[in-house]
Amino acid sequence: MKFFKFVGVGGVATAIQYVLLILLVELTSASVVLLSAISFMVSAVFNYLMNYYFTFESNAKHGVATIKFALVASCGLLLNTAIMHIMVEMQNIHYIVSQVSATIAVLFWNFFIHKYWTYNTGQLK
Repeated sequence: MKFFKFVGVGGVATAIQYVLLILLVELTSASVVLLSAISFMVSAVFNYLMNYYFTFESNAKHGVATIKFALVASCGLLLNTAIMHIMVEMQNIHYIVSQVSATIAVLFWNFFIHKYWTYNTGQLK
């Protein structure tokens, strides 16, 4: 059940990320990889709050969970940015196709690390 909640929250966060990415790409001439990173970070804030309260119903202290989340999100951001760089800039693949590939990779990374580390208070549920 948690996985489905996680995917639902992630779907909304991903929608936020994609809408912001498309708007930024269409309205600016900045690097697509940079814009992808910016939109990733904005959606991460939403993602943290919804996963903390809704998906994992965490009772971990925010100070601890926020630091853990930031570390996991930073690794996800690096993974996202690397995939976007390789696909968009090196292989010249359309940015939306590239972002979908990056999103799928980060989805699996995030779920397992958040479930077993970020929102875990030491009790297995």
